[in-house]
Amino acid sequence: MSDTDSGPWLSEATAPAWRGRVLIIAGSDSGGGAGIQADIKTVTMLGGYAATAVTAITVQDTLGVTGVHPIPLDIIEAQARAVLDDIGADAIKTGMLGSVEVVERVAAVLDTSGAPAVIDPVMIAKGGASLLAEAAIGAVRSLMIPRAALLTPNAPEAEALTGIVVEDLDDQYRAGEALLELGARAVLVKGGHVPGPVVIDLLLTPDGGLRLEGPRIDTRNTHGTGCTLASACAAGLALGKPLETAVAEAWTYVEQAIRHAPDLGRGHGPLGHGWPLMARLGHG
Repeated sequence: MSDTDSGPWLSEATAPAWRGRVLIIAGSDSGGGAGIQADIKTVTMLGGYAATAVTAITVQDTLGVTGVHPIPLDIIEAQARAVLDDIGADAIKTGMLGSVEVVERVAAVLDTSGAPAVIDPVMIAKGGASLLAEAAIGAVRSLMIPRAALLTPNAPEAEALTGIVVEDLDDQYRAGEALLELGARAVLVKGGHVPGPVVIDLLLTPDGGLRLEGPRIDTRNTHGTGCTLASACAAGLALGKPLETAVAEAWTYVEQAIRHAPDLGRGHGPLGHGWPLMARLGHG
């Protein structure tokens, strides 16, 4: 096809500069519901380009994590730097880091990037397995939070990082304020673990915030919601959207992904990450 033919094709000279590149630094989930796999699906469905630096390989399904194989530090860093040096990134999303040493390496990578970082402080898998060493919580607090354009803790993670018990909306607000004081530019304190018929996620920034809420969905299919939400936020930021727009659209994407879950496995099932495509094809 020539450059003058009609259709979606553009010549190199006329193609717009690409936006939407997201470097994901996280662990792999063999079941595909969370981790790198959920991140790639999410960024792709939202119109971005996903590249990865894998921090660990997990043996995982909907019932839980039964094995973790950490990737060597030099390989983690080399993956990230290879992506940044060649492809570049408009946003970086971090997930499972696992140890103090990995946190330190990833913090160094963030310092050389300049892209906004969405930090998901992953600590415990849906099935209860620990994904972050106890000693590394302090490293996340001192090294990752100050580098976060957006921090996305759930209630237990916010509690571990601040020491504030998070049991209601007021606690979410207090924990979010404390995390802003630790250096995060914005904090999304998620309310999925907070009891009640309504789930409220609270976005806080130094200039204000945003309250996102909806009825709690009665379902077992919630595996990977945190990874998915953080990656959706990163995709929005990478595409140049304002923070509040990126977070609101990410929230809606996750809500619909829960509603369109394929109901797989015998435990906490994965989300329906492909729901926008299925809807377009008339299957959703």
